[in-house]
Amino acid sequence: MRRRLYFMLPDIAHCKQLVAELQKVNISQQDIHVVARHDIPLDGLHQASALQKTELLHGLELGAGVGGIAGMLAGLLAVVFPPAGVVLGGGAAILATTVVGASFGSLVSALIARDIPNHELKDFQLRVALGEILLILDIPTPLLDQIMNLIKTTHPEAQIGIIKSMLATKPLVAATS
Repeated sequence: MRRRLYFMLPDIAHCKQLVAELQKVNISQQDIHVVARHDIPLDGLHQASALQKTELLHGLELGAGVGGIAGMLAGLLAVVFPPAGVVLGGGAAILATTVVGASFGSLVSALIARDIPNHELKDFQLRVALGEILLILDIPTPLLDQIMNLIKTTHPEAQIGIIKSMLATKPLVAATS
């Protein structure tokens, strides 16, 4: 299991220094995401993607589930009440409509969710707009204490935001230092 940590840093220099220190303790570049105002250059830093900044992943999951259920129900209805003159193959028809429904639901939901800001970042948006840097770390749970201690001792200016399980949907701990 992995945990997601959020840190607010006062400027890009502190962020680059912290990222370098994290890489020294084997935190991969793919697990470090930076969110900054659009006019702040992030040279050499891994900018957060749409998966971290929007509700895209949640939209895909929701769309697949709802679309799959709708497709399965449509397949069941088509098998139980077949259209005039059409012979349906039972299980194959239900499977096909389920897959089509899940695909269509994912597509439509992803198109909508890609423009919705991530609700977990709502508390940080004002500070990012003011020029601070948000650092998002996805780290293995066994390294949680080590990383927290490293950041607290080497970067006391870093404000810890939310620690949450990557599989859970609600924060486990909310703390500020």
